[in-house]
Amino acid sequence: MAGHRSPRGRRARSTVDPVTGRHQTAPPPTGPVLRTTVLATAAAVGAVTTGTFTALVPTPGDGTASAATAGGLFEAALAATTTPLRSNAAAALVPVSFAVGTTDPSTGSDEQLASLDKATSLAADLAELHAKQAREQAERDRVQTVIDRGGLDGWIAEALQIMGMPQSYASGLKKIIMAESGGNPHAINTWDSNARRGTPSQGLMQTIPSTFRAYVHPSLAGRPITDPVANITAGVRYMIANYGIGTLKAGGRSDRSGDYVGY
Repeated sequence: MAGHRSPRGRRARSTVDPVTGRHQTAPPPTGPVLRTTVLATAAAVGAVTTGTFTALVPTPGDGTASAATAGGLFEAALAATTTPLRSNAAAALVPVSFAVGTTDPSTGSDEQLASLDKATSLAADLAELHAKQAREQAERDRVQTVIDRGGLDGWIAEALQIMGMPQSYASGLKKIIMAESGGNPHAINTWDSNARRGTPSQGLMQTIPSTFRAYVHPSLAGRPITDPVANITAGVRYMIANYGIGTLKAGGRSDRSGDYVGY
């Protein structure tokens, strides 16, 4: 026997009455219809993300939905007609925040400024080094030019260079030489006490032979006492050893009247 169809066109499920033996059609569902269930489920999803919601539940008799805030009525209807959300569904609705970059921009900027300052400082140091080297080379060139010209200034410049002394002592040294020998490398003193003992002072710095041999620069030891450069090194080294570098810088010793006094 064919089953009866429901008003919506679906076949109604029938059962057999155990008393009468007749077929009976199952009564229509009394709970919320599918539409209401879907609406309630959607409202529950909204609750997960917002924390508060308004749900639609069926009203008695007419099958329509009415608004109700979360409470006992909704909880009862939701429990009867919906399935609890799975944890992964709720997790999918959790807002996600993204951090763009983890470096403090100000820190990066400070590091860049520090690197720039360091590069600037290195460039300045390098420029100063080059300038210093240029000055030193210019001085070497000047001294070599003086030496190449020869004469008294050339001999003085060469002697100071051999002894590794600053050329700034040249003026004081020239003053001493002019007072001792007048700038004549072959000058010989024939009248002082040394001459009377048979050891006359000789050369630009008027050194006696023993003093010359003891104080001449080692690199010039093979030169004669009248060699201008060798004689200068012997006289300068003797003066520094006995009277100090200040005497050379001052242009020799002097008495109370300011007159030159031999060494």
